[in-house]
Amino acid sequence: MITCLVLPCYKTRAHILALLAKVGPEVNWIILVDDACPEGTGEYAISHISDSRLILVKHNKNKGVGAAVVSGFRKAIELDADCIVRIDSDGQMDPALIPRFLSPLNCGVADFAKGNRFWSPETLAGMPVTRLIGNAGLSFISKVSTGYWSLMDPNNGFFAIHAAVAQKLDLDKLESRYFFESDLLFRLNTIRAVGVDIPMYAVYEGETSNLSPLNSILEFFFKHIRNTTKRVVYNYFVRDFNVASLQMIIGMIFFWFGIIYGGFNWAYLSSQGMYASSGTVMLAALPVLLGFQLLLAALQQDINFEPKIPLHKLI
Repeated sequence: MITCLVLPCYKTRAHILALLAKVGPEVNWIILVDDACPEGTGEYAISHISDSRLILVKHNKNKGVGAAVVSGFRKAIELDADCIVRIDSDGQMDPALIPRFLSPLNCGVADFAKGNRFWSPETLAGMPVTRLIGNAGLSFISKVSTGYWSLMDPNNGFFAIHAAVAQKLDLDKLESRYFFESDLLFRLNTIRAVGVDIPMYAVYEGETSNLSPLNSILEFFFKHIRNTTKRVVYNYFVRDFNVASLQMIIGMIFFWFGIIYGGFNWAYLSSQGMYASSGTVMLAALPVLLGFQLLLAALQQDINFEPKIPLHKLI
């Protein structure tokens, strides 16, 4: 099995040498993607470490972490990799965990594996409170937009994927900057790839993150709405039409009928100084309740619809 490690490099010169020294023999190639780093992190690593596994990929201009990872994926595919692992180069992720991430891929259990710092109170011990709150919020929103209800910590950069599955992705369409991780999960769901979470500790040693989880909840909101809409339409109205599809249609009709009918009557009767009759109230309330129940049932169907058969075994 050929394994490639992809390291996006941007302003991590102070951490890169110590990180590379920890990479074990299970990795065949180490792809350093220098995203027009002002510190020249990639070239610095090449010139200071004698390791025949090192390969440098350079961007002439800064394209973002997502674009750097995609460049690394492309290079790994060129090298006929079987598995591709991506970690950040800022020292927050321990390369000693790489075999743990490769295990479910090599055993045929999953198509990709990602880190989860929310696995237990112990794994969260090193995470600042603001990041904890922000990542928890982003994790729930991501569950809705990606369809991976059993996965947590979507912005975790420790990620391993089977190369055959990576080749099925339209890499050109992936987000190039901080929304990359969530967008990658969304697109993996559309090809029905199976994912698993790998418990890992949160490690922070004074690194400066350019991503504010609290602010990102608002920044990513509309992109998550976009991906949720695409996923629902594709999975339930293009690729398939099932019970959940009917529940969504009928549920939305009932729910919005009740809201609009009730709102209209409330506004009209209030302007006339009148009270609504019990029949009017029930005619507004029942469709809302029934529609809400149908939408909850569709949500449960969606949770059960999470991919279960590894894609790379079918390719």
